[in-house]
Amino acid sequence: MLTRRHIRVKVMQCIYALTQSQDDSLEKQEKFLRMSIENMYSLYLLMLSLLIEVRQLAAKNVKLSSKKYLATASDQYPNQEKFVNNALLNQLGDNKMLKDALAKKKLKNWYLNEEYVKIIYKEIIESKLYKDYMLSADTSFEKDKELIVELFKNVIAPNEKVYDYFEDDKLTWVDDIPIVNTFILKRFKKVKGNQGESFFLPDLLKDREDMEFAQKLLTKTLLNNAQWEGEIDGKTPNWDKDRIAEIDSILLKMAICELLNFSSIPEKVTLNEYLEIAKEYSTPKSSIFINGILDKLVKEYRSEGKLKKVGRGLL
Repeated sequence: MLTRRHIRVKVMQCIYALTQSQDDSLEKQEKFLRMSIENMYSLYLLMLSLLIEVRQLAAKNVKLSSKKYLATASDQYPNQEKFVNNALLNQLGDNKMLKDALAKKKLKNWYLNEEYVKIIYKEIIESKLYKDYMLSADTSFEKDKELIVELFKNVIAPNEKVYDYFEDDKLTWVDDIPIVNTFILKRFKKVKGNQGESFFLPDLLKDREDMEFAQKLLTKTLLNNAQWEGEIDGKTPNWDKDRIAEIDSILLKMAICELLNFSSIPEKVTLNEYLEIAKEYSTPKSSIFINGILDKLVKEYRSEGKLKKVGRGLL
């Protein structure tokens, strides 16, 4: 789920948090990094559980509807339970491993904040997607999956109130929400009717090396801060240190650290990754500024024999 670029962003956030708080405790920042990465998985589980809660609310409303004497707008469909019996929603609702994961992390957010479930449910039943689905005679798994994919993409993921709730809950989730939503969408598109329960519980990181990479990048960037500042000095003749945007400064130090300390990562990969992060998280001209400095440094490191890269695909 979490790519190396996302990991770099997490490290950047940790270093930025440290500079803002002026807390030089490396131990605290390492803990913050681990928690930030682990909390991303909690966000993923919460997004899935939101769908489970919506289905349960729909089932409750169908049951209440069956006891009414007068028909309402929701009674217009030939099969009132079609949405409740949606095959993909059932997969999520019946997934014991998912329930255990939610229980283990004590994620009861929607139980404590039921109004968000009601908001999403209301938007769903008022959507044309829902109405067309409920009026259709097609009961195939593919049609059920198609509905959930489209509802997630057009109703759930873009919902601003849910986004605001997550932002207020954990600040680091602001950057995680698009990543998690994109991953869930891809997961839904791949799911099959006979899918095993573990399909919805993927590993957060590809392997242990990813966490080691995150911790090493954070530690070496922070512990060698003065050295990285020295590398930047002289490469920015028209810029005082105080004029360099704080995020740009952090990204430059991380990139230099990576170039000189991670021999298995091609320099081209490092340069591209930090330029893309700069485009998203810093000023409009940051990527050009950072590219100019790193280009000078890479040429200098090559001539001095400091770039000791190993492995396949290194040119």
